[in-house]
Amino acid sequence: MNGKQIVRIVQLALTAVAALTMTSHAEARSHPSNKIILVRPTDLPELAQHAGQAMLLHDTGDGRKFLYIEQRHGARLAIFDVTDPGKIKGEDSVQLDGPGSFDFVFNLGDHTELIKFQNGQGVAVLDLHKPKAPTVKVMNGLKQPGLIKRLGDVGFIVVNPDSGVSGANPTDYRIVETTNPMEPNRLATVKQVRQELRNDDTATTYLLASDGLYIIRRPDVEEEYYEIQEEQRNPQ
Repeated sequence: MNGKQIVRIVQLALTAVAALTMTSHAEARSHPSNKIILVRPTDLPELAQHAGQAMLLHDTGDGRKFLYIEQRHGARLAIFDVTDPGKIKGEDSVQLDGPGSFDFVFNLGDHTELIKFQNGQGVAVLDLHKPKAPTVKVMNGLKQPGLIKRLGDVGFIVVNPDSGVSGANPTDYRIVETTNPMEPNRLATVKQVRQELRNDDTATTYLLASDGLYIIRRPDVEEEYYEIQEEQRNPQ
């Protein structure tokens, strides 16, 4: 290899480095940090360019993730496929039949979500079995709900009214079973509860009411706990 060939190789190398440097500078101007990319509403589908009241991220169970945004004070639910953050898709929007704005509370199963309407308008189940066509089913008899407390994956308690201070005043507890999320079953109402305690080991809830002690048991959790205790006592 002669001297002219060596010089030519060096020139090509320097040209390549310069090109890479210019490219990196251009990318840096677009994204000042290589760890943070700000995507603005105008860079997203039109449905994302409207004010919203609440959001829910949902795993559809088939490898996709959908984002739901409550809009128009509970009248519309905008749906986005966010499986690939670099390719957000505005799937559709649905009109909801409900009394107004709501909050997402917690899931009642793989494809159902408990929602609570604001201003004491009750609670409902958001059915997400059809991710692109969700529906709302209002739960009758649970108007003016107060604080909602979860009972694992099998139910919840509605403290009505919510005093905001534990033990300040006796409150009524409505116990709801959700083994079938689409047909929640109100098991009982415990009136005038003065104190609540919980055993986290067995998920047992104790309620001290005006007429005595109430206990809410979770047999499946109890069984699991006792099995663990037995294994610890008799290791293989």
